Amino acid sequence: MIAEIILVLVVLVAIGYLIIKKYNPALTLIIGGLVLLLGAWALGHPLYAAGKGTGFGLFDVFMVFKDTILDQLKAAGLVIMVLFGYSAYMNNIGANQVAVNYMVKPLRHIKHKALIVPAVFLLGNVMSLVIPSASSLAIILMSILYPVLVGMGLSSLTAAGVIACTATIMPTPLGADNVIAAKTLKYDLIEYVGNNAKIAIPSLLIMALAHYIWQKWCDRHEEGTGVADPVDHDAKAVRDTTGIPGYYAFLPLLPLILILVIGIAAMFIKGLTMDIVVLTFISFFIAVIIEAVRHCSFKEIQGSVVEMFTGMGRGFSQVVILVCGGSLFTTGVQKLGLIDALTHSVEGSTGAGLTVALIFALATCLFGFLSGGGLAMFYAVIALVPGIAAAAGVDGILIAMPMQLIANLARGISPVAAVIMIVAASIKVEPTKVLKRTSVPSIVGIISVLVLSIFLLPY
Repeated sequence: MIAEIILVLVVLVAIGYLIIKKYNPALTLIIGGLVLLLGAWALGHPLYAAGKGTGFGLFDVFMVFKDTILDQLKAAGLVIMVLFGYSAYMNNIGANQVAVNYMVKPLRHIKHKALIVPAVFLLGNVMSLVIPSASSLAIILMSILYPVLVGMGLSSLTAAGVIACTATIMPTPLGADNVIAAKTLKYDLIEYVGNNAKIAIPSLLIMALAHYIWQKWCDRHEEGTGVADPVDHDAKAVRDTTGIPGYYAFLPLLPLILILVIGIAAMFIKGLTMDIVVLTFISFFIAVIIEAVRHCSFKEIQGSVVEMFTGMGRGFSQVVILVCGGSLFTTGVQKLGLIDALTHSVEGSTGAGLTVALIFALATCLFGFLSGGGLAMFYAVIALVPGIAAAAGVDGILIAMPMQLIANLARGISPVAAVIMIVAASIKVEPTKVLKRTSVPSIVGIISVLVLSIFLLPY
């Protein structure tokens, strides 16, 4: 078992190093997984039971890769691809931008300057339901919202710091991480998101308060130094929404609306079930019909309709293949026998579940700090959670949920996070100045997630 442990540690360190150096996380995890599977075969660990594989161990390594992709597509992969496709279509027809414009308008009517910072933070997190990419949302808000905030009297760095934190831990059944976790832990998606909300919503409120206190403190201590003063910034290109009907703002939220409607109807109609893929496709075709009626031509809009399927491809290449890489790495560790050894070591130990949950959460936080986000690690180890949790005698959600939420919050404490660099470049300052504004609220959020998970999640 010593050789197996050394192999896993070497591969794990190599993967971490390459991801931190900005190598593609999915490709890195896939290569790491293949190396582990090759090692398992070389060390005499069968990859398949007799008669189940290809008949040759080297070929079995790649058969495991094929099976991993198929398993993920049959599980959460299709859901993620459809959600990506729908978001891409909404962006293509301008519905996402219309929704953001409507959400920004109420901020102009806030009379008390003290309320602007927490309001922007909370509203920005709601906007992340429409535009789930932290980087994309930041680009749009730096163009639409940043000038408004500076015009209302906020300092440049306060406005930038809040915008850089707007995509964090908003609970939604449309989130890829929620879909993956629910499938892996065998939770109903809505039930899992409900548990997510018990932790995320209080944490968001605490973070909003932390933003208010921290940005005010920073402004006071930087006053007169020129650091927090408004500066010119280059507005990023955002689609002009002139001519796009205002009612398009509801289209990005249509899948959520249908989920809510079907969830309520299921309480009264026996046998009615909710399938998020089906509801998203229904939403898509409703949007296509609305577009065709508005343009009085299906031929004119068919180019934008195809964006749905192009977006599904991006969902596969950006997220699903990352999940496959993580699952392949996990499979390699399992084939080497280390998972069985780990589960035996925590089996029956008093307090082992809580200890394991804290270790995984803190490891995710460290990885996120070094790499700009912890989701790659979350996807890599989520498949391990059910077995470890069962051995430790706890519900897997106690281990998975803090990891998942911290993976998203870690962007706010990482100097190499894309969203930090995008916002810093927009206002022409060093990323460390934006990071100073995001780090304390993000750390407060991480602590809140850990504490609330311990007290509110099922054991």
